[in-house]
Formats: sequence, structure tokens, C-alpha cells
Amino acid sequence: MERLHSWQVSPGEAINIQTRLAGQVSRVNHVTVPHFIAGVDVSVSRVGGVGRGAVVVLSYPELEVVEMRVAEGKIDFPYVPGLLSFRELPLLLTACEKLNITPDLILVDGQGILHPRRAGLASHLGLLLDTPTIGCAKSRLCGSHGAPGTPPGSYCEIVDRDETIGVVLRTKPRVKPLYVSIGHKVDLEAAIYWVLGCCRGYRLPEPTRRAHLAAGGNLKAVAPAAGCPDRCFE
Repeated sequence: MERLHSWQVSPGEAINIQTRLAGQVSRVNHVTVPHFIAGVDVSVSRVGGVGRGAVVVLSYPELEVVEMRVAEGKIDFPYVPGLLSFRELPLLLTACEKLNITPDLILVDGQGILHPRRAGLASHLGLLLDTPTIGCAKSRLCGSHGAPGTPPGSYCEIVDRDETIGVVLRTKPRVKPLYVSIGHKVDLEAAIYWVLGCCRGYRLPEPTRRAHLAAGGNLKAVAPAAGCPDRCFE
């Protein structure tokens, strides 16, 4: 895990860090045939500011859970639009440090370069772990786009300041689309491909859907996959 900066920073300092990190994000695809794809998400209690970060690793292409890790703790950084990574990443990194399996790709419930400073949660996490990541968010922070078609796989580019920074992607008919962007070490074509490849009839791709359940304490315990020790599950 790379140590790129301190976490004890003000919102102003966090903005400066994001601006610097944006220049380090790789938009070149490094993903070929992944064996393990992970999803990450964080749930924050409305009372007490306690958060629960979860990382769930799935086999690919089976998309069966092979490992799950969680971390709980107090969230100290304030809620500021565009600075979500400074609020959630400490818990996610703690959960990722517990993993026995190293994922080849991580899908993040958050933005990648679809961000005012081109350095959202997915990009930030990818840089810290030096791992390919994809932003797969339920809303957008910036940019404009048209309406994607109804069939799954339909998408429209999202443009901000004359730059394509992501797509609005239909993953299921008659439900709201997702906002997909490069996180780190992928290109946009690969990001679209792997998000769709991880969908199994839900709006959310399986890695982030399972991570959302785990972060909320709603992912049921399952038997370990072959070759995975019992301690892989918490």
C-alpha cells in the first residue's frame, strides 16, 4: 500500500492533494483476464458518525464470494461533496489490508475521474493500492450527458470542460442508470466492459452490490470457496 499523504488534513488541503493525485492516475488499461474482482462500499451511521467499510472479493467469471472483510470505526472527516475519499478511504484501506486474496480489479461505489478534479474515491483507492479500479456510482458530481437507450449496455458519454470523463450506463431495463468512469489503470472501454460483465440482473454489478450488503451488515455468511481458509470470512 502506497503512503501518498497524511489523513490529518483540512478540506482545503484535501483539495490540493486531489489536484496533485489526478496527475498520477493511469488511464491505460492494465486488466486482461481477472481471476478475482472485488467491490468496496462504506455505510455510515446517522448517529455517532460510526462507519463500516467492506471489501468483498468474487471469483470471475463465476462471481461467487471467496472473501469478505470489514472494518468499523469513527468517521472524523466532515461530509464535503467531492471529498468523499478522505471520509471513507481510511476504513476501506483497513478492510483491504485484512485480505488474503489480492483482487485483480476493484469496482468502487463512487467516482473515478468523473470528478471536478478528476480524482474521486475510485481513483484515490487505485493509487493507494496500485490496483486497477473502476468508479461505479449511483449519481454524478459534474459533467453533462444525454439519455441512454433502454436496453442494457446502452450508454452516453459524460462531458465536462470538453473532456469525456465517463459514461451514464444502462445496466437494467426500466431502472436508473449508473455513472461509470476510469478509476486507475483502466481505460473507459474496459470500465464499461467489466461493469457489464459483472451484472447479474440487478442495477448494481455484483461486486459493489455485495459490498453494499456487507457494509450494511446484510451479507449472509457463506461457506468458504475451495482453497480459501475459514478466516477469510468475518
